[in-house]
Amino acid sequence: MRAKISYAVTAAVLVVYFVLAGSRGVLLIETGTPLTVAFGVAVLILPVIGLWFLWKNTQFVRKANRLAAELDAEGGLPVDELKRTPSGRIDRDSADEVFARRKAETEAAPDDWRSWFRLAVAYHDARDTPRARKAMQRAIALHDASR
Repeated sequence: MRAKISYAVTAAVLVVYFVLAGSRGVLLIETGTPLTVAFGVAVLILPVIGLWFLWKNTQFVRKANRLAAELDAEGGLPVDELKRTPSGRIDRDSADEVFARRKAETEAAPDDWRSWFRLAVAYHDARDTPRARKAMQRAIALHDASR
């Protein structure tokens, strides 16, 4: 729940920033000189890109959460079996061991979105965020294709 609140607050702050930046872009365009119009257009492009990115990221998170809920209802969510350091961080060797099992599971069933979901969690635990995101995207695509 804490992560959802943090995400919502961050998204709200970004939207406020995009509105403020967009209003400055409009003011620059209204000035009417070629230089300020060019700057105004450039300033308007940044909030548009930011809003697009925020929208795509929000959609990704919603789909991933929907898969997690479905997997939880089936009783298939991965169990947290990772060893932790005294400070609470995940032990790297433990994460690598779980990752190897999840990778083998995914190689054995490459068309199963559930195995890709669990692989994404293992990538995340191993602190490999780009691969975790790609694995989750694959899980979402496979899930959507099976519907």
